[in-house]
Amino acid sequence: MDRHLRGFTGAGYDKGRPLLVQAAWFAVLNLVFVKWWFPARWRPAVLRAFGARIGRRVLIRQRVRVHWPWRLDIGDDVWIGEGAWLLNLEQITIGSNVCVSQDALLCTGSHQRHSSTFEFDNGPIRLEPGSWVAARAVVLRGVTVGRSGVVGASAVAHHDVGPGTVVTTGAPA
Repeated sequence: MDRHLRGFTGAGYDKGRPLLVQAAWFAVLNLVFVKWWFPARWRPAVLRAFGARIGRRVLIRQRVRVHWPWRLDIGDDVWIGEGAWLLNLEQITIGSNVCVSQDALLCTGSHQRHSSTFEFDNGPIRLEPGSWVAARAVVLRGVTVGRSGVVGASAVAHHDVGPGTVVTTGAPA
């Protein structure tokens, strides 16, 4: 199939906030939030100021990127490691006692591969309580990682991960 990307419309995708709020977030994200010198204890408050729902005792390390804070819900006692990227075009829900390790990617966005204009095919991500997304792992759109489930280092979760299941190579182990 030939692609005609010039015809891309993004039909049906709503960013959830006015352009001014989006611009303010990108300025804060890139000028302050991701920096090593910005105190980790202030990151949850900044996310809350932009509409995120953040629980207690949440640790967010430096270089963590959040695309849209207003599409983020984090429970209590969560750790998000250095360099993690929460590309949340849609909702990301992170339950309590979850660890998202260094350089992990949670990506709610995709495209319709059979669309000649490559229209969006997005979906939410849910990390249930006690789950772990290890270093450089990827969780793709529409996936739920079940309670105490693990997406191992550099693995890709492209389907739901059952409770207590460990994914090490893109398929449950």
